[in-house]
Amino acid sequence: MDQVGCAMAELPEPSVQARALARFLLTGVRPLADRLVLGGTRLRAVRELYDSVGFTPLPRGTRIRAVSQSHGYGEVTGLWITAREADERAGALLYLHGGGFVLGSLRTHRHLAAALSQATGLPVLLLDYRRAPEHPYPAAADDTLAAYHWLLDQGHAPGRVVVAGDSAGGHLVAGLLAELTKARAPMPGAAVLFSPFLDLTCADLDARDSARRDPYIPPARAREVAALYAGALGVDHPRLAVLRGSKRRWPPTLVQVGDTECLLGDAERLAAAMVAAGAHCELEVWPGQVHAFPVFFPIVPEGRLAIQRVGVFVREATATELAA
Repeated sequence: MDQVGCAMAELPEPSVQARALARFLLTGVRPLADRLVLGGTRLRAVRELYDSVGFTPLPRGTRIRAVSQSHGYGEVTGLWITAREADERAGALLYLHGGGFVLGSLRTHRHLAAALSQATGLPVLLLDYRRAPEHPYPAAADDTLAAYHWLLDQGHAPGRVVVAGDSAGGHLVAGLLAELTKARAPMPGAAVLFSPFLDLTCADLDARDSARRDPYIPPARAREVAALYAGALGVDHPRLAVLRGSKRRWPPTLVQVGDTECLLGDAERLAAAMVAAGAHCELEVWPGQVHAFPVFFPIVPEGRLAIQRVGVFVREATATELAA
């Protein structure tokens, strides 16, 4: 795999289902999200509502077992999800769910983890990291680092480990890679980011949302959850600025994002930073797709296609790493 460059793939125009989803979110969900404040007693109710989307059936033959182990780096808790065709000897994929650091769970993302296991041929550790505001930074970042080292301790070579995440999970992926870079530690073989939420200052979200209204994510909610995650450090603290710092040692990275998103700029800035560092990044900007659209793969065909492309990317990246 060529280690330099940023690929802009030719991608399909939005399907009828994708347009319907964007319209539903824009007219039904976005107005509620604009008014909703996540603090206080509302948070539990919002979490329960958010979790209710997680009843999607898993592919036949998917195996699931709970993981809860103490580790030198901390407690590792989550689900080990293996598709029927996946090979547990081939490596592993660490998945970090989205939800703005405060929402999301094993329930909301296990269907995506199972689909990624099927597409990549790898078992997936879906991490149950600690959420804000009960556990602000660095709790989730520490859990992520512990999970990565736990996978290495299970005998998986770093080059056969893939790290992936959507939205806030993308920030955790980038934070992990930044931490490994600083420590000069072994890097994973590949990274995959769906609609990553990287700039917690939310600097350009209002301008983008004014130019094209995001169907799903209000800038005000992005600022709110970023502040809840940052806690006393503040969103502009250097330790949270994952777009800064060297990307030279970062592994081959695939970024998939929709062009309707106010977070599109985060993906573009990451890709530009990786290219400037001589790292390999493939940036896919999908026409008409909403935030974290692969999560909606049961109803949106582009989500299924995106996951298939992840499978191809991961197999090529890890095969190249193994050969090297």
